[in-house]
Amino acid sequence: MKNIPSVDLSDFLSEDPEKKQQFIKEIGEAYEEIGFVALKGHFLTDELSNNLYKEVKNFFDLPNEVKESYEIEGIGGQRGYTSFGKESAKGRTQGDLKEFWHFGQEVVNNDKLKAEYPNNVVVNEVPNFNAVGMETYKMLEKTAIYVLRALALYIGLDEFYFDNYVINGNSILRPIHYPPIQGEPKGAVRAAAHGDINLITLLMGASASGLEVQNKKGEWIPVTALPEQLVINVGDMLERLTNNKLRSTIHRVVNPPREDWNKSRYSIPFFTHPISEMSLNCLPECINELRPKVYDDITAGEFLNERLRDLGLIK
Repeated sequence: MKNIPSVDLSDFLSEDPEKKQQFIKEIGEAYEEIGFVALKGHFLTDELSNNLYKEVKNFFDLPNEVKESYEIEGIGGQRGYTSFGKESAKGRTQGDLKEFWHFGQEVVNNDKLKAEYPNNVVVNEVPNFNAVGMETYKMLEKTAIYVLRALALYIGLDEFYFDNYVINGNSILRPIHYPPIQGEPKGAVRAAAHGDINLITLLMGASASGLEVQNKKGEWIPVTALPEQLVINVGDMLERLTNNKLRSTIHRVVNPPREDWNKSRYSIPFFTHPISEMSLNCLPECINELRPKVYDDITAGEFLNERLRDLGLIK
């Protein structure tokens, strides 16, 4: 892994207290410094990852009129298809050069949340798309839960603090297609500079380079993961909750060199969201004389809606 720290989740899962503590220290310090890590030892197999990329390509290869039949009005793009150029980064009017799909939570044993979340959208033309997508969703969610347990201990909370909020949480798996670039983009990029909304984001290896993160000096650093690694970064919700102790780093997906404009790029992030009632009020453990409280009180649901309006996905 180039330029961002590498960690191994199997150290945290081991019965060895020293290895577990070392993992907590490494990931916590990385998130204070750069906000990104490359993680191996997770629950996503190569076979499942390859299967999902195959199904995702099959979906995005469908004719536009078929894909658009899966675009659901009135839910802010939270499930199903979102067409090309519809989403823009906060503060930008130019739409990103991408189209994407959203898989969401399948709630277990909670009728209130089941009623709150939109249903997943079933694609008839690609028979294995939904099953493979949701299997991947579960493996990435499981990985996220353990990463958050390590961060809870690093912050000084109970290890299972986040379990109460992310199990049955409003998490999203987003397969993205950046189509070949047709003509001069006129200032648009594949994904403009932004911070993620959620607690943490888990990124399966993208099909091409382009991801860059901004370090504390304001320099853009290219990030390329090894095939067995997930790139995992802090989102704005976790930065807010920890009163800026853990950093939600600005990142972007730049356009490729002109000779690669004719190639598609695929990317599949998992956005770990809590239930909407979760308080994002700055944790007392992260407030002191040197670090006074910098954010107003808000819930995860209120913050999400605010940001979806910023992105142009809801009015």
